[in-house]
Amino acid sequence: MHNLTWAFKDSVVLARRSILHILRSFDQVMSLIMFPIMFMLLNRYVLGGAIDTGKVSYANYLFAGILVQTLAFGANYTTINLAVDMKEGIIDRFRSLPMHNAAVVVGHIISDLFRNIISGLIIVLVGFVIGFRPNASAGEWLLVALLAILFTLAISWLSAILGLLVKSLEAAQWMGFIIIFPLTFISSAFVPTNTMPSVLRVFAENQPLTHVIDTMRAWLVGTSLDNSGWLSFVWCIAIIIVSVPVTAWLFRRRSN
Repeated sequence: MHNLTWAFKDSVVLARRSILHILRSFDQVMSLIMFPIMFMLLNRYVLGGAIDTGKVSYANYLFAGILVQTLAFGANYTTINLAVDMKEGIIDRFRSLPMHNAAVVVGHIISDLFRNIISGLIIVLVGFVIGFRPNASAGEWLLVALLAILFTLAISWLSAILGLLVKSLEAAQWMGFIIIFPLTFISSAFVPTNTMPSVLRVFAENQPLTHVIDTMRAWLVGTSLDNSGWLSFVWCIAIIIVSVPVTAWLFRRRSN
């Protein structure tokens, strides 16, 4: 119990450090605000008139996809910030302090969660402005928020692995992009998967982002849920279970 309390307190301190870095960085604040707005507006008004989503309006269809894409790209800051810490040698300074080993990584992940909560609220506000009209109950909104948090944690732990694997800040900046970008576009985020070529369709319909998007969309606007409901949670939990020990092992190896 004492060890967990120690780890929690140190993680909160380092999370506060990362959050202050966000708030004091004009670039990060602008990306936090502009990225979700830009993607929402571009997809709504550039693609919206060309894509048939059946009985569901494109604004309603798009919302879950933009939300998940924003959460996924937001978690990439764990990769970048962890790579910066490893490169600049601040980890050596932390090791000289009576600090829990897990605090550095967990602190970055908590700050990512903070960042994504803000981005998610911006997405909701912009969504209503451009015509998003959900019919979800309060309980379904709560489930969407729970899945969004779980998804953020899963992607952030994967991003931590990337941050510990890369050797430079430049690699950290593009590594997450080349993984998240195709995953979001080869999914049900922006178009129905049944419009894709057969090979892409099989991949899109069975990858985790599609299950998370379809689940949120079903809760928010009443589309078909099928197996995505339980599969989205299984994917997120499985990613966390695998990523946490891998991250811990990589962090110990890089720190020694």
